Formats: sequence, structure tokens, C-alpha cells
Amino acid sequence: MPHKILLTGFDAFGGATLNPSWLAVKSLHGRQILGHTVVAAQLPTVFDASLQTLNALLKQHRPALVVCVGQAGGRSALSLERVAINVNDAPLADNAGDQPVDTPVMPGAPAAYFTRLPIKAMRAALQAEGIAAEVSQTAGTFVCNHVFFGLMHALATRRALQHTRGGFIHVPWLPEQGTPDMPLDEIVRGLRLAVRCALQVQRDTVLGGGATH
Repeated sequence: MPHKILLTGFDAFGGATLNPSWLAVKSLHGRQILGHTVVAAQLPTVFDASLQTLNALLKQHRPALVVCVGQAGGRSALSLERVAINVNDAPLADNAGDQPVDTPVMPGAPAAYFTRLPIKAMRAALQAEGIAAEVSQTAGTFVCNHVFFGLMHALATRRALQHTRGGFIHVPWLPEQGTPDMPLDEIVRGLRLAVRCALQVQRDTVLGGGATH
């Protein structure tokens, strides 16, 4: 039976008029990757509302794979995130004007979760195609990490999602936003390759998954 791949991106924030994460995943909406259908959805760059939207999407689609995507200005490669931490510490206000400082994403939840994506294999697959890619050790403490942590907590605790795999990828600015940058078509190609690899490789042989308590 065909499964769905859920890709999410964010709306523009911080005074910007666009967000490459949304433009990239939107370009893949409806595409088929190894027999799976891509569903793209936009999340608000708002702490609580982002997870409410994501949780509704997870309940609606019950995807086989989830990749949440966000913008990381200052990075020059597709950043495959390793770990989500249970901390909100916003360097700027979100789109609702909220700026939490040193608060938990989810009180009582583990301190961190590791990705369930084969990020080392994904990095190798991207680099083999000439796309700049790196394994990142931090997803920050803004809404991107908030969503990443919420996603991994949902996958770890909900029976309906016990076979779903997921993680987070940061993408660079587009050329019109500043430098370093990456063209949109290259970001789209990279995300498609990353998803394809994630479907083919269940787990990195040198990297485990799960939660740290």
C-alpha cells in the first residue's frame, strides 16, 4: 500500500518576505518518491501553533516518513540535524510576538531526542551528487528546534506513529536573501535525494536513534 511522506516548511519570519524551507517543500508536493506520495504543508513560525499544526498533520496523514525543514541563515549546506533539545530560548520574537527564554518545549519530556533519519548516509548521498551537505549538532533553540523536538516526542510516544521515521533539515538562504546561499532548484534536488536515501536506508550503521533521558 502506498505511503505518504510529510514535508513541512515555515512561513517567512523576522521581517523577511519568503522562506526557502516552504518554497522548497512546496515544489515537491504531490511528487512520487519510491512509490510514496509527498504531502507538503506550511507551519507557522510560532512556538505553540507550529506544533499544533504539525500534530494535526501527523494525525491526518499518518506518514511513513516526516522531514521538517527550516531556514538557517549563515549556513552554506543542507544541514542534517542530529539532535533536538527540550529547550526554547528564542533569540528573537516569533510571528506571534512571543519570545520564550529558557523554557521547556515539553515539561517532563526527555532532555533530548536523536533523529530517526540516517543522516550519515544522507550526507554521503548528497555529496556524491555535488550538493553541499553536513551533519549538524544543533538545531538552535528557536521554532525549528521546537518543532523538531515535538516531532520526535510524538514519534516516540504515540502508538499510531511507532513505525514512522522523522527528523529535521536546515536549508541555507536563497541568493536573493544574502550569503552564503543555495539556489532553490538545488535545495529542492537535495531534499528529494535526502528523502530517497531515508526511504532506502533504515539506519546508519554507526549512529543510533531514540531518546536521551
